[in-house]
Parts: sequence; C-alpha cells; structure tokens
Amino acid sequence: MLLIPRPILKKECSMRFVCFNQKPKQHPNFKKRHVSTQNVDLPPVLPKNKKKPYPIPFKQIQEAAKKDKKLAQMGIEKHLDPPKNGLLVPTLVPVAYEVIDNWKLLIKGLAQLLHIVPVFACSECAAVHVASAGHNIRDCSGPTSSQRRGSHLWVKGTINDVLVPVESYHMYDPFGRRIKHESRFDYERIPAVVELCVQAGVEIPEYPSRRRTQPVRMIGKRVIDRGGYVKEPDKPCSSTLSSSPLADLDTLGACERYPPPTPEKVPKIAQETMNAYEKVRWGVTKLMREYTVKACGYCSEVHVGPWGHSVKLCGEFKHQWRDGKHGWQDALVEEVLPPNYVWHVRDLKGTPLTGNLKRFYGKAPALVEVCMHSGARVPQCYKAMMRLDIIVPDSQEADMVA
Repeated sequence: MLLIPRPILKKECSMRFVCFNQKPKQHPNFKKRHVSTQNVDLPPVLPKNKKKPYPIPFKQIQEAAKKDKKLAQMGIEKHLDPPKNGLLVPTLVPVAYEVIDNWKLLIKGLAQLLHIVPVFACSECAAVHVASAGHNIRDCSGPTSSQRRGSHLWVKGTINDVLVPVESYHMYDPFGRRIKHESRFDYERIPAVVELCVQAGVEIPEYPSRRRTQPVRMIGKRVIDRGGYVKEPDKPCSSTLSSSPLADLDTLGACERYPPPTPEKVPKIAQETMNAYEKVRWGVTKLMREYTVKACGYCSEVHVGPWGHSVKLCGEFKHQWRDGKHGWQDALVEEVLPPNYVWHVRDLKGTPLTGNLKRFYGKAPALVEVCMHSGARVPQCYKAMMRLDIIVPDSQEADMVA
C-alpha cells in the first residue's frame, strides 16, 4: 500500500492521506450483468457400492441431535412448529391443491404425447431414448451387458419410462404406529407426490388423513402426546381403478385411457404438459421445505412422514448387515420426482447417436425431451445442459477437435 502525504496548507492543522490500494465504490443502483452458463454437465452418477451423501452436512445433524439429547435429559419439551407437530400449514394447502391438479394434467398430457413421439427403453437397464430408433452409444449397465459389449436391447417405451413412478405407503396418521414388515400389506402404495399432497391438506375420500387440532408433543425422540391412536375410517367402495377418480392420479393404463390428439392440438398439449411439469416440481420443492420426506440412502425407497417405516425390503449395498432395513435420511426433490435424463436428439428421424461423438451431445429430462419434440418451448434452465449451441461434427471432423 502506498501512502502519499498531501502537503499541509497554512489553514490546516491535520494531515490527509490518499490510499491507492482502495477499491472504487460502486453506485448503489448498479446491477451486475447476469452471465448465463453456456454448457452445464449433469450431476455425476452415484456408485451403487456406497451410501448416498447426506443432503444436510453430517456435522450439522450431529449437533442438532446433541442439542435434542441435552434438552431431553433436562426434561424440556422440544419446540415444534407446524407441520412438524402434526398440524397443517394453512398457506401450503393451496400449493398442495395446485400440485395435485397439475399432476393430473401432467399424466394426461404425457399419455397423449406418447402416441405421437416415439420412445424406446432398454430391457436390461434403465436407459431411455426419445427418437425413431435407439442410439448406438455402448453404455448399458445391465447384467448381460458384457456379452453385448455395452449395447442396449431397445424395446418400446411406456409412460413409466418417461415419468418414473415413485410410490410411498399411505398412512392415515403419519405420527401413529410405524409400518412393520409383517403388516406392510395392510397399507396401500400410492405415488409419493400424491401422498405428500394428502398430508399437506388435500382431501381425497379414498385416501383419508387424520387432521389434528392439538399439536404433537415430543421430548427428544420420544412422543409424549400424540392424541391417542385413531382407527382409520372405512374407505368408500369403488368398482375398478380405471373408472374411479383415482385413475387420474396414477400412470397405470394412462395411454389406454386417453386417445391420441389431433395434429393441430399437439403443440398446445405439449406446452401445457411442460408447464404442468414445472409447476409440479416447484410445488413439491416448496412442500418438502416444510413437510418431512425420507429416502433410503442405498435404494430408491421413499417414505412421506416424520420417520421411515420398518419394512425390510432393501436389497442394495450391504443389506445383509442391516437385515434388509432401509437407511433413512432426508430426501431430495430428485428422489421424489426423478428427472430421468436422456440424450438430446435434434431430429427424431436423423442418424442415430454414436459413442465417439458423445461429448458433443447434451441431455435433458425425458419429459422435457418429449414435450420439445411435440412443439413446446424449452425452459431456460434446461438449455445449458442440452447444449443447443454446439454443432455436432462428423466423425472425421471430431478427430481434429482438440
């Protein structure tokens, strides 16, 4: 730092210094220019021989547990805010209804678009491709992939290949008794998004939920007052799933329920489906900030509630050491609503993708890819990972690229 004294005038009695190392002050109304990312890589694929990383730092989890244990030893009741104490959050009830309405619209629109856009799925692994034919990238991870040198076995895809079904046990009282392994067939499995909306305030007669008027009280991990155990009311009788209102909430048989649209209606349906998908993701993210959702750290099991169930059906890494029990941790939005990334294809009827040009291809969620080829606008958040500004070279030109 250079300090240069200014000569003292006769009328001054102090010395002033000018600092040349000081940063210039910005105007308060000055706004930084937003620079958009050109290309974004997808999140890395987690190995199956390790546990998933915790969404919250483990040190922070330990500190919270020590604080709760200290309060429990002193006999002090834990302070719980809604919905952690079993009460509804009034401001999130409209959000839950908006999510359930867009969920129905999402299933309906996707089922109609699958009559127009071809989708292929690998019968050996979870790979999906949106094009008139499967790609030639050898990245199959199936059990017999070594015999085929990584080539996929493509079959016609379904709606469950695009919108991956994630189911959860429906509980009348999430703060009641835990689901045991022997009693797992007494509880119905429904989409996790629907169960989250039901617990957030959506009233569905076929899926009743206990609405508390008095909060749940806890000391540490022990519940001291849950208002007693209440028996689940009898469900209304329904003839079949296809004719009941519940059919709109599930992807089962959706392509058979909805006929193919006319060509002039396809762009409108595609845009409505894209908007519904974004609203569902926005609503689920907002609900999961308040309502607890648990996910297994080893497999894809998800449970909506304050704590996980005790069903012993985990078959992933070191499940023998845990007797098949799940390793519960806080869930991410991607675990409740998986994006299921696929390779981006610019022309459905073009040349199949090849492995030597893989670094020039982008990816996008399967649903976004289907809607884009049907005439919908691509949201800005997906353009970077789709690499729309990259010109894919020929095989001979790719060898000359550094």
